[in-house]
Amino acid sequence: MSRSNPERVTLAITGASGAQYGLRLLESLVAAERQVFVLVSRAAKVVLATEMDLEIGDTPDAIEQFFTNRYRAAPRQIRAFGEDDWMSPVASGSGAPSSMVICPCSTGTLSAIACGLSNNLIQRAATVVLKERRKLIIVPREAPYSEIHLENMLKLSRMGSVILPASPGFYHRPETVDDMVDFIVARILDQLGISQKLMPSWGDHCL
Repeated sequence: MSRSNPERVTLAITGASGAQYGLRLLESLVAAERQVFVLVSRAAKVVLATEMDLEIGDTPDAIEQFFTNRYRAAPRQIRAFGEDDWMSPVASGSGAPSSMVICPCSTGTLSAIACGLSNNLIQRAATVVLKERRKLIIVPREAPYSEIHLENMLKLSRMGSVILPASPGFYHRPETVDDMVDFIVARILDQLGISQKLMPSWGDHCL
């Protein structure tokens, strides 16, 4: 695959609340036949265990196998990398996918990316996406936002990132938590240019 292959997406799941968003997005990307490079922070593993009672494993191989089995992905469709795997494709512009989504994105990760830090692979991958002028979608999940958070989001937006807060709408009259999660995931897929049927676009019901 070429370095700009749109069939690859990097998905980073960090330690913000809202692990459900990241997993539903992963499931949707697999269903859309995208290859997904998955980066899960140590804090995210704690959140997954707390919010969803999921123990995904401690090694990249275990995480990769867990998600492959859970979403019935094709062999190697999901690839997981550790936080210190500096030889992974996402660590370099010559091998990184054309798009990266951080979902959910903790405010600590947000701050690190805005400051250009590369203390772990998630931060490094985001730095690569920015320097290569590729698509970076950040899904923060915090309330309320401090001035620091807002300044960091503005800074990254000015660099070309898409700031897509996990703030579901209600005009589609959600009946379950899953409906609210799907609202955000659908918007992310729209930003990636991936066809989705999770949520109709505004006005489609009138057509």
